Amino acid sequence: MSKKKGLHFYQKKKKLNKSVLRECATVLFCMAAAVLAAFVIVYCIGIKTSVIGDSMSPTLTNGQEILINQLVYTVSSPKRGDVIVFLPNGNTNAHFYVKRVVGLPGETVQIRGGQIFIDGERYTGREYDKISDAGIAEYPVTLEKNEYFVLGDNVNSSEDSRSANIGVVHGEDIIGKAWFHMKGDFEGMGFIE
Repeated sequence: MSKKKGLHFYQKKKKLNKSVLRECATVLFCMAAAVLAAFVIVYCIGIKTSVIGDSMSPTLTNGQEILINQLVYTVSSPKRGDVIVFLPNGNTNAHFYVKRVVGLPGETVQIRGGQIFIDGERYTGREYDKISDAGIAEYPVTLEKNEYFVLGDNVNSSEDSRSANIGVVHGEDIIGKAWFHMKGDFEGMGFIE
């Protein structure tokens, strides 16, 4: 056998280093975690809608965009003071309504003398203007299991649970909690309180 003439380079077989394998595994794990986190975030705040009208003023204004947390009410129930997004009477042809929860399941809500009463006690939560039209809440409204009484923050310019065509909100008609609102002209976002 004759040797080949010319330059020869000895090529050493490369072995995979354990630290390189660990680093690759870490990168893959981080990528998988990022994909999972993105999926959860999109699912939680995946719906964006706009506020229609001034019924939630000054908290939310007409045309303001909000992000809806759809996940929160799968693990808990709406609480008094939550701003919820719902379809009135489950009507999928209606636009989303955005209102604040005032009455909870099992409570009796009534509006007398322009004031809200829950189980006979004057409501001392969020401060509302004197309510000029009690609507169906002129008489006691007793909420059944999974029913909520909602009002707009601008109570005298709101179609809410006082209106016979809206009435109490059933839990299955709630889309989620209004979580963030978009501020105008690229000013960012803010939590809804």
